[in-house]
Amino acid sequence: MKNILVTGGAGFIGSNFILYILGLDTGVNVINLDALTYAGNLENLSEIDSSPYYTFIKGDICDKNLLNDIFKTHNIDTVVNFAAESHVDRSITNPEVFLKTNVYGTHALLECAKLHWVLDPSNKNSFEYVEGVRFLQVSTDEVYGTLGDTGLFTENSPLSPNSPYSASKASADMFVRAYHETFGLPTLVTRCSNNYGPRQFPEKLIPLMINNCLNNKQLPVYGQGLQVRDWLHVQDHCIAIHAVLEKAVPGEVYNIGGNNEKENIDIVRLLLFALNKPESLIQYVQDRPGHDQRYAIDNAKITKALNWLPSRTFEQGLQETINWYLSNKTWLKNVLTGDYKK
Repeated sequence: MKNILVTGGAGFIGSNFILYILGLDTGVNVINLDALTYAGNLENLSEIDSSPYYTFIKGDICDKNLLNDIFKTHNIDTVVNFAAESHVDRSITNPEVFLKTNVYGTHALLECAKLHWVLDPSNKNSFEYVEGVRFLQVSTDEVYGTLGDTGLFTENSPLSPNSPYSASKASADMFVRAYHETFGLPTLVTRCSNNYGPRQFPEKLIPLMINNCLNNKQLPVYGQGLQVRDWLHVQDHCIAIHAVLEKAVPGEVYNIGGNNEKENIDIVRLLLFALNKPESLIQYVQDRPGHDQRYAIDNAKITKALNWLPSRTFEQGLQETINWYLSNKTWLKNVLTGDYKK
């Protein structure tokens, strides 16, 4: 059986990935390491609490002693690193936290994987690894910076991050690349567009707007809401990550996009319409510093190499997402009150 260490697995994308991978019945053990900061929520995984193939460990990916113990105890052969501080606004007010988790934490994981997977640690000039091991770094299209009105990000686009968050993710990506190039560590990097779907912490656009609609609160929109994002349903993202783990060549980078470019204001209006709320709830607020205008991803590489395409239209995915939040008001309430931390 494969033993997959999923870091940050109690968060939005990580928890959806764990549920997806265990739902495939592929004979894998999942070890979930999460520090349970504000975005980590064990309620996301309550349905698999009793699964013999799932283990939760509370801890920090910067803790090398803990990482070594996990690798040794659970015979880890695959790492999927979701653990990251990810909210741009928070990175503007407190960049150091992003440096610690996103850069130092990724480096600690890389060092641990190198230590435990190398076949002959005594030979420092030749790094040969156990067959089949993989280290997958889950990154973001924000490392590429911003686009004009035309064009798409490809895997060869230069990294040009504009926020402390995206700078920390770009730095982590470079460490992952360096460990492949220097030590031959079998690494992979995926860079996704904006995810949406169930279990997303309600500081992000779609769940924030849904919650505010449900409570008849004003919907804050940066600037005029004309920023363009490419929206990817989290389930499609999980399918793509699994395809990369199973089929991709180590050392490669794969962009994962939803082929759904939308202006933020259009998303807000779609949600208002779906929830039968008036546009008078929209409140335009001062734009944040360094706000990227447009992201859009070229999926050609992952489609051609791994035969992956998003399975949902945005309209389907958005309605599924709305339905989930409407059916899980207790989950939403617990997050908003902080009860989920208990």
